[in-house]
Amino acid sequence: MVRIGKGNHRSPQDGVPVADGALAIADPPRQRQGPDGAPQIGAILVARGALTSAQLAEALLQQKASDKDLGGLLVELGFIHEETLADALAEQFGLARVNLRDVTPSQEAAESLPEQLARSRHLVPIRVTDDGWLEIAIAEPSLTLNGELSAATGRDVTMLVAPRTQVQRMLDTVYRALTDVDRQVDAFTAVHGSRLVTAKNVDVAADEAPVVQVVNMLITQALRDRASDVHIEPQDSRVRVRYRIDGALHDVMALPDSMGPAIASRLKITAGMNIVERRRAQDGQIAMTIDGRDLDIRVATTGTIWGEKVVLRLLDKSRPLYRLGDLGMPTDTHAAYSSIIRSPFGMVICAGPTGSGKTTTLYASMTEINTPERNITTIEDPVEYVFPSINQIQINEQAEVTFANGLRSILRQDPDVILVGEIRDAETARIAVQSALTGHFVLSSLHGTDSVSALYRFLDMGIESFLIASSVLAVVGQRLIRRTCHYCKTPYQPSTEELAFYRDIGGGTKKQFWVGEGCNLCSRTGYSDRIGVYELLRMTEGLKEMLINKRPSHEAMRLLAQSEGMRSLRQEACQLIQDDVTTISEVVRCIYTL
Repeated sequence: MVRIGKGNHRSPQDGVPVADGALAIADPPRQRQGPDGAPQIGAILVARGALTSAQLAEALLQQKASDKDLGGLLVELGFIHEETLADALAEQFGLARVNLRDVTPSQEAAESLPEQLARSRHLVPIRVTDDGWLEIAIAEPSLTLNGELSAATGRDVTMLVAPRTQVQRMLDTVYRALTDVDRQVDAFTAVHGSRLVTAKNVDVAADEAPVVQVVNMLITQALRDRASDVHIEPQDSRVRVRYRIDGALHDVMALPDSMGPAIASRLKITAGMNIVERRRAQDGQIAMTIDGRDLDIRVATTGTIWGEKVVLRLLDKSRPLYRLGDLGMPTDTHAAYSSIIRSPFGMVICAGPTGSGKTTTLYASMTEINTPERNITTIEDPVEYVFPSINQIQINEQAEVTFANGLRSILRQDPDVILVGEIRDAETARIAVQSALTGHFVLSSLHGTDSVSALYRFLDMGIESFLIASSVLAVVGQRLIRRTCHYCKTPYQPSTEELAFYRDIGGGTKKQFWVGEGCNLCSRTGYSDRIGVYELLRMTEGLKEMLINKRPSHEAMRLLAQSEGMRSLRQEACQLIQDDVTTISEVVRCIYTL
C-alpha cells in the first residue's frame, strides 16, 4: 500500500511532513490525471498565478517537439522554479510536501530501497516510521508506483513530493559510489603487490579489472559530489585523490602508490592518449554516461618526480544553463549589463582567473540576446554546451581551425553576434577588435585579475589604446565565491584578523556573523553552491580619454572607474558578508588581493 495525504502533520522524529490516513494511491480523492498529467499540472500552475497562459502554450508546443515532461520543461525554460513545480505536483497528486534539506535519511531506509530503483524513479528513502512505513521523497509522482515500491521494499510506503534537485542531491549523499572501493583496491594489491605496475603487466582495459572499477567509482562519486575537477596525484608512498567542489579542493582518499601508473594508463587509454609517453604532458577527452547523465571529461597529464599526475575536468552536460538573472549580479549591475549586451556593435569582455565563471556568464549573456532575428555564431575550445539555435564552432588545431582562423571564417557568415571563447593571443585580439569596430557585437573572455587588468592585457598584446577605447563597451571582472550553507549555518565570532579585514574593505558595524557547521547536503563543508561577484567597468568618456592620452597606471584607472560608478569586487564581496551570503574567510580566500 502507498499512503497519501489527506492532511499534513509533522513527524515527531525529524520534522518531516507526513500524511494522515492510509489511502491507496490508486484511488486518490484529489487526483486530476490526464495524458501523462501534463495538461493538469499546467492548469494548476496557471491557476496559482505561477505561469501565464502564453508560457503554458509555448511549453506545450515545445513538449510536442521534444517529448519531454511538461513540468521539467517549464523549469528548464525558466518559467517556474523547482519549488513551485513540487508544490503543484503535491496538489495534483494529493501528496504532502517535504524539504529534504531539513532531513537526514536513516541507514535503515537506505538499505530498504535498491539504489537502481531509486535512481531510475528519482526518489530517495528518508526513514522507517515507528509503525513500519517507509517514507520516500519523490520528484515525479506516478500512479504506477504502488506495487513496484511495495514489492521492492517489502514495506508499506508513504510518498512525499520534493524538488528534483533536492532528490538528486540526497540520492548522491545516501548512495556512495566509493563504498566498495576498498575491496577493489585489495583485489588489485593481492595480484600486483608493490611491484612496478605498467599497462603491460596489469589489465587496464577489461571492464571487470579492479583498476577500471576504481577509476569508474572515482569519476562517479566526483559527479555525485558536484566536483568540477578530480586530481590524482602520485606521492612518495601513496596516490592522493582530491575533488574540487565549489572551487575548493578536498581530500577524498589515498590509494596505494602501486596503483598510480595503472590508473594513469587506464585514463590515457580511454582518452585516446599515448600510454607509452610518460614524460611529456598530454591532453585528451572522454565522453561517458553516469547515472543517466552525459559527462564530458577533459584529461590532462603531466610528469612529476613521483610519476604522472592526472587532472580530470568534469563537465555535466545535463546540468541546466544559468539565466543571466540567476548569476548573482546586484539589481543595478544586472540592469546595466543587460542593456549593454543589447548593443548592435562593440565588445564586452568577461575577465577573471581560471574557474571564475567566465564561460557561464558568456553563455547566460548569449541566451539573453538569442532571438530569431539575430545570427549568433561562437568559436570555442571546447564547446561546453550545445545550443540548438546557435551556430557553434569547435577549435581543431589539426585541421587549422584556431581562434584567429575561425574568427575570420565567421566574419564571412553574416554574423550579428560573435562569441569568442577566449582571447589568447594578439592575432585573435586584433581580429575581435576589428569585428567590433565594423558593426558586429562581440562577446569574449580574457584571463585577468580584474576588469582594469583586462584592458592592460590588450595593451600588452599590442592593441592600440584608441582601438580599445573605440571598441570595448564594458569589462566584467568576476569571481565565484562559495555560499554559506543555509541549512546548517550557525552564529560565530570571527577572529581579530577577519574583523580587521572586514572593516578594511568597507564593512560597517555588523554584529552577528554566520558560518556553516557542515551537513549532509553541503558535503560537510559548510558551503553549498557558489554565487558570482562582479564589477562592471563601463567605458565612459573619462576612461577613454585617460586610456588614449595619458597611458595611466592600473591604480589610476581603477580609481577613476570607481569614481564614475564602478563598485569593486571587494565592495561587492563586503555586501555579500553583510547579507550573510558568505563568510569573511571565504572572501579572504577568493578576493583579498584586489
